Amino acid sequence: MRTTNGLTMMIDTGLPTLAFADLITSHGDYIDLVKFGWGTALVTKDLQRKADVLNDAGIGFCFGGTLFEYHVWNDELDQYLRLVDETGATHIEVSNGTIPLDQHAKADYVRQMARYRPVLAEVGYKDSDRSAQLTPADWVGALREDLDAGAHLVITEARESGRSGLARPDGSVRSDVLDAVLAEIDPDRLLFEAPTKDLQVELIGRLGPAVNLGNIAATDIIALETLRRGLRGDTLLRFSLLEDIHA
Repeated sequence: MRTTNGLTMMIDTGLPTLAFADLITSHGDYIDLVKFGWGTALVTKDLQRKADVLNDAGIGFCFGGTLFEYHVWNDELDQYLRLVDETGATHIEVSNGTIPLDQHAKADYVRQMARYRPVLAEVGYKDSDRSAQLTPADWVGALREDLDAGAHLVITEARESGRSGLARPDGSVRSDVLDAVLAEIDPDRLLFEAPTKDLQVELIGRLGPAVNLGNIAATDIIALETLRRGLRGDTLLRFSLLEDIHA
């Protein structure tokens, strides 16, 4: 990754290879990290070609936390690490959003994986009901434990729908959780999943244009950049950046 704030992590949900390469050529200046969503890497025919495009562009990439969970659940972590090595993945995402893996055990995996690559540790569950049961103190404790275990960044779950984890079922941010997290954790160590414009606007409005945002759709890279720069009606009156936040 080329910066420590203002990060944009794009999620690739299965773009055709040439479209992916064209996107990186056209908009790579606004992409700091790419995540191959959930388990798509295992059914992507030209995965290595995509990885080579990112390596040539100097853009980091990782596989979705669900793929890590898949390999943990099937006791095949060695195969996962082989995939990381073969493709040249620059980061490892560690999560427990689906499988029955408690927070302390997840932190142990963070510690273990940090020996191989910088770790992006995710907090929150895919199931919105489970996530809703996490108190603000639970969130802070989990995020801090993952950082203490060696995570490079901690990710707040929101899924591709933007309606779980840190987000309510209606798509808005859980302000009680966000307030508690920001009171205890440096926002530069946080990456907020924000796949919807509403979440992007809310988080940019709260933390400023240099907030780290993830799960950004390929079709939204330019739109997000205009939000960061105050070039869209949603943020125009809040600020207008003259400098390049990705410089």
